Amino acid sequence: MARLKERYRDEVVPALQSEFQYQNPMQVPQLQKIVINIGMGEALQNAKALDAAISDLTQITGQKPVSTKARMSIATFKLREGNTIGVAVTLRGERMWSFLDKLCNIALPRQRDFTGVSADAFDGRGNYSLGLREQLIFPEIDYDKIDKVRGMSVTIVTSAKTDEEARRLLHHLGMPFKRADRSR
Repeated sequence: MARLKERYRDEVVPALQSEFQYQNPMQVPQLQKIVINIGMGEALQNAKALDAAISDLTQITGQKPVSTKARMSIATFKLREGNTIGVAVTLRGERMWSFLDKLCNIALPRQRDFTGVSADAFDGRGNYSLGLREQLIFPEIDYDKIDKVRGMSVTIVTSAKTDEEARRLLHHLGMPFKRADRSR
């Protein structure tokens, strides 16, 4: 079992239950899934870039990504409906817990000038989105084997009803939020 999942069950659930006065442990918010997405406009001209992104995302998550296609045509971007414009992975279960553990404890602290992630990136329904500038912060990626530095977006979907519940959940799970964000 993932180390973070045990911590959730043993420490986070009781802490959140007392903090928010939940009657039942099943009311405590939990992680539902993590979605990692790499959007690539360059895939229209360079098909090899798409293969490289699929390879990187497979190494990072341990799961094969699906291609995302354009839903509508946009002439100014030379984009036609149905063109492949990115790759995405949805993680659940053990892979989700181990990815979040790796993200919080290994990858994010490896960023240059890292001071923490914004505590304001919640969507109003208890889901958190985070943008990463490069895939090199993950230990699985070999610097010499990448063709181009690519960013990715990570969305953490929780069962929390409010942003504050989700923020406390992620804080207890070890998400490194910036200290200064709360002073505003």
